Amino acid sequence: MLDQLPGSRQKALQINLSKKIYGSFAEIGAGQEVAAMFFKAGGASGTIAKTISAYDMTFSDAIYGAEESGRYVCESRLMKMLNREYNLVEMRLAEKRGADTTFFAFANTVVTINYKKTNEGHGWIGLRFQLKPRGPYNDAIIHVRLLDNNALDQQHALGVIGVNLIYGCFHHYQHPELLLKSLMDDLTPDRLEIDMISITGPDFKHVDNRLLSLQLVKNGFTNVALFGPDGNVLQPSEALYKKHVLVLRGRFRPVTLVGLDMLQKGTEQFLKQTDVESDKVITLAELTLHNLRAGDEIDEKDFLDRVDILCSLGHTVLISNYQEYYKLVAYFSRATKLKMGLILGISSLEQIFDEKYYESLPGGILEAFATLFSRKVKLFVYPARNPETGEIYSCKNLTFQENLIYLFEHLIANDKLEDIKGFNAGLLHIFSDQVLAEIKAGKQGWETSVPEQVAQIIKDKCLFGYPCEVKNVILAPDIASQPV
Repeated sequence: MLDQLPGSRQKALQINLSKKIYGSFAEIGAGQEVAAMFFKAGGASGTIAKTISAYDMTFSDAIYGAEESGRYVCESRLMKMLNREYNLVEMRLAEKRGADTTFFAFANTVVTINYKKTNEGHGWIGLRFQLKPRGPYNDAIIHVRLLDNNALDQQHALGVIGVNLIYGCFHHYQHPELLLKSLMDDLTPDRLEIDMISITGPDFKHVDNRLLSLQLVKNGFTNVALFGPDGNVLQPSEALYKKHVLVLRGRFRPVTLVGLDMLQKGTEQFLKQTDVESDKVITLAELTLHNLRAGDEIDEKDFLDRVDILCSLGHTVLISNYQEYYKLVAYFSRATKLKMGLILGISSLEQIFDEKYYESLPGGILEAFATLFSRKVKLFVYPARNPETGEIYSCKNLTFQENLIYLFEHLIANDKLEDIKGFNAGLLHIFSDQVLAEIKAGKQGWETSVPEQVAQIIKDKCLFGYPCEVKNVILAPDIASQPV
C-alpha cells in the first residue's frame, strides 16, 4: 500500500483540488517551505486562506506572546501558534463556508543549520484539523531533527514532511500506523529524524501515542522514545536538556524487588557525587528494542503492559534502539553536558568488556570506551550471587582476560566504575526469568519477588501469561488494526 502512495507534490495537489480542506499556514524560522509546496503544486487558492511568517522575534511575541523560557523553537510556541491561527480561521470563515468545509491550521517553528554549521537543525511541526464540517478539532504534533548538511536541503525536507503530515491526517486518519509511515515519503532517515509524535482529539480516542512512538523506533525513524510517569509522550532532547541522566536498563518482565533495589541504591550513590545537583536529576528505566522482541516480532500489548507497570511505579520510561551502552551515552551527550550515570548488573559489565561487540569499530574496545567512559559518565555496578557456591561477585573479584586487566583497573582508579553499596543481599536469589516462568505456571510464591503493587496489577490484568480471566479491564487497542 505504501508503494502506491503519491509523492509530496501530488499530495499537495490532491489537497488543493479537494475544495473541502481549507486553512492557514504559520511558519517561523525556516522560510515558508510547506506553504510553498502547496503554491507550487497549483490550485492553492482552494486550500490556503492565509500564510504568515513572523520571523522577527518582536513580531512573533506581539502575535503569539512571549515564552517564559525565552526559547522560540519549542512545543509551547507551536501550540500558541496553532491556537491563534485555528481560532482565526473558524472565527472569520465558519459562517461563510463552515457547513461544507473542514478547517485546519498548520504551524511550525524551526531552526535550520547555520552558515558555520555550528548548530543542529530541528523543529516542532503541528496540524490542528477537522475531519468533518463543524466537527471538533484534532491535533497532530511531531518533533524533527534536520540532518542535511546545508540549510536549503533542510528547508526542502521540512516542506516535504509538512505536506506528508497534512495529507496523512486527512487521508490516513483511519489507519494511524500508515499515517505515521507516510510521514517519511520522499525522505530518508539520513535526512530527517522524527523523535516525537502525538495525535490527540475526539476522532483519535482509540490511538495510543506510546504505540505510535514505539513504531517510530521500530521503523527506524528515530532511535529513542520517551514516556513520563503519567504515560504521556515526551520529546527526549527537551526532557533531558541540562539534566543529570541516570539510567537502569532491563527487560522489566516483570519488575522485581531486586530491580527496584538496583535503582534505589544506585540513585542514592549517584546523588552523593560531588558534581551532581539533585534537583537536576532525571532517572530513566530503559527498555531496548531488542528486549521487546518475541522472536522477530514485538508484542505491542506486552510492551504496553511493561510501560504501564513502570509508569505506575512513578518511573520515566525510555525505549531505545541502542544495544551497546556507548551508543546510548553518545545519544545522551547531545542533550546534556552534565554528569551521567548507568546502573547495571555485574553480568552486563562483563558484556561491556567483551571485545566481540566492538569488532566493527576501527579502534575496537578503546574507541567505544572513549565514548562510554567520557569525563561525565560513571557506572554503578550491582553485584550477583553464584547460585551454586553462594559467592557474591562484584568489581572487587571480577576477572578478565590479561589484555583487559589494566584497562579495568584504570577505570576503577579514575572513579569511572563503582560497586553499589548497601544492597539487599537477601534479594540476590531473584531472577526475572525464573519469576516469569513461575507466573506463567501459576505457581504459588512468585508474589514475594515483586513489589506488592506489581503483583496486584499482574493478577488483575492477567499479565505475562498469568493464568486467569480478565475482568472489567480495558486493554489498549491495536493501532495497526483499529480504525478511528
